Amino acid sequence: MIDIQKIRADFPILNKKVNGKPLVYLDNAATSQKPQVVIDSIVNYYTTINSNIHRGVHTLSQKATDAYEQARIKLQQHFNAKKSYEIILTAGTTHSINIVATGFSSLLKKGDEIIVSAMEHHSNIVPWQMLCERTGAILKVIPMDEVGELLMNGYDALLSNKTKLVFVNHVSNALGTINPIEKIIEKAHKVGAAVLIDGAQSCPHIKPDLQKLNVDFYVASAHKLCGPTGVGILYGKEAWLNKLPPYQGGGEMIKQVTFEKTTYADLPHKFEAGTPNIAGVIAFGTAIDYMNEIGFDNIAAYENELLEYATKKLLSIEGLKIYGTSQHKTAVISFNIGEIHPYDIGSIIDKLGIAVRTGHHCAQPIMDFYNIPGTVRASFSFYNTFEEIDLLYNALIKAKTMLC
Repeated sequence: MIDIQKIRADFPILNKKVNGKPLVYLDNAATSQKPQVVIDSIVNYYTTINSNIHRGVHTLSQKATDAYEQARIKLQQHFNAKKSYEIILTAGTTHSINIVATGFSSLLKKGDEIIVSAMEHHSNIVPWQMLCERTGAILKVIPMDEVGELLMNGYDALLSNKTKLVFVNHVSNALGTINPIEKIIEKAHKVGAAVLIDGAQSCPHIKPDLQKLNVDFYVASAHKLCGPTGVGILYGKEAWLNKLPPYQGGGEMIKQVTFEKTTYADLPHKFEAGTPNIAGVIAFGTAIDYMNEIGFDNIAAYENELLEYATKKLLSIEGLKIYGTSQHKTAVISFNIGEIHPYDIGSIIDKLGIAVRTGHHCAQPIMDFYNIPGTVRASFSFYNTFEEIDLLYNALIKAKTMLC
């Protein structure tokens, strides 16, 4: 069970007022808010053990290294990776995807095919387009339908022995749809293709079991899991990570350097050049602990109640249309009201203290599919309340009255 008042007390920003109104934060798909324990973790690092890691014999360096590597183990356990060194610590989901996309430049040839879905974030489109430009590989797209679900028959038709890579988000950031990644992974493996799953939007709501999924690569960001910005993970099966060349050269990722030749460090350091965001990684571990204490089953159940309540409430507004109506979705509602531009709605309800996202949500192909300029997106987290949904409803009624 969710003790909503206790949880909300953990998040200092939720006491803030915006434009003289209590903050109603419904932009969680863009970034989550941070509990005090995560903020304290960052402060504690800089005030008690600030030092570079892996390189020093002195006490502070050893303590910082221990805390950093303990966070990696927490992430391994949370995501159920087989080995801790299969968790590569990165600057976020986009960074993680680019490591893989760049690495495959040396593994693909002209005429090879790679597949993405029609509902990807730009971060899971552009790197693969760049990869195709470098290698001559061909990008193909799994189609979607009006409900906001992928057409699996269309996916089957794209797969062949030319398919080398498949890239799909676990959850659509624009629609909230939970994609059938188990089937997508299984089908790809049958033709010998590797699979990368973008978990940026799923991980705040779903606790993935990477070994059970049998996925080759999985990426996520800390800042959507109540952690800090600038931190993320790239999970890769050991065999695949050993095949990929390093993404960057520099300190930490080397075994031996001479002017004639450099040999690279073993995993995970091969992909972790330079000084990392040490405080951020440690705080990521703290955020994972915090969310696991609440329990992801509890989080999912409560957020589903919020989604059902908000869906029914918003659909009672005349002219409001929701985009993404799959039965399998997380707590995201993308909508428009008649012909009103989403930006205008977002601007007005911001004056009432309500934070939503407007625009194409870095998923412009989805908006093109629906032939709309964008949507208003309200995205909920486990610290949101039914009363906040009522405030959203009232604000939308007021905005509609002003704009129609």
